[in-house]
Amino acid sequence: MIGIICAMKIEADAIRASLADTKTETVSGVEFTTGTLHGKEIVIAVCGIGKVFAAVCTEAMIIKYSPELIVNSGVAGTLTDALSIGDIAIAKDLVQHDMDTSALGDPVGLVSGINKIYFEADENAVKAFENAVKEVGANSVVGTIASGDQFMSDTAKKNAIRDRFDAIACEMEGAAIAHVAYVNGVPFAVLRAISDSASGDAQMEYPKFVAMASARSHAIIDAFVKLW
Repeated sequence: MIGIICAMKIEADAIRASLADTKTETVSGVEFTTGTLHGKEIVIAVCGIGKVFAAVCTEAMIIKYSPELIVNSGVAGTLTDALSIGDIAIAKDLVQHDMDTSALGDPVGLVSGINKIYFEADENAVKAFENAVKEVGANSVVGTIASGDQFMSDTAKKNAIRDRFDAIACEMEGAAIAHVAYVNGVPFAVLRAISDSASGDAQMEYPKFVAMASARSHAIIDAFVKLW
C-alpha cells in the first residue's frame, strides 16, 4: 500500500477521484480514503496545514494502514532560481527550519532525542519521482526541502533558510511527515509543486497559482503510482 498525504483538500480531490473501489473512514479526526490506482492499493488523507496536523495524520496512517511507502505531495515556495512557478521540487531530504535549541549549543534544525537535522527520503522513490516528472514533461530539482510553521513571504527569511540549510524550497508539512515516518521505520518521499517564486510576493502569487501547482502535483503522483 502507498500512503499519500496532502496538506489541502484541493491537492487531494483529483487523486481521490481517480481511485476505484473507495472506502472512507475517520481516524484521529482525519478522513482516510482507501482504493486502488493502476492496480496498487492506495490510502490518501488531507492532513491540514502545519507540522502538528501533518504528524497526527502520518502516525494515524501508519498505525491503521501500515503503508509500505508514504508520499507527501503539495505546493511550496521556491528558494532557488532553478525552480519557477509550476516546477517541481523533489526532496532528497527534509529539515525543520524552525526547530531551534541553539541556546543550548545545538545546531539550528537539530531534533533532540534522535539527534538528526536532515531526514533522508527513500532513494528508490526519489528516482521514481524523477522519472514521473519527466513523463509529464515538467522541470524538477532534487534537493533539501525545509518545513516550518510559517507561511514564508519575506525574501530575507527565505534567503536565510536557503543559506543555512542549502534548501531549494520551503513549506509547512513535509519534514514533520518525514520525522514521523523515520521514527516508525517507514520509507517516505516528498514532492512539491512550486506555487510562488523566490523573489516575488508570495501573498499575491500563492492564491493565483496554487490550483495550477496542485494539478501538476496530481499528474506526477498518478505517473509515480503507475511506475512504482
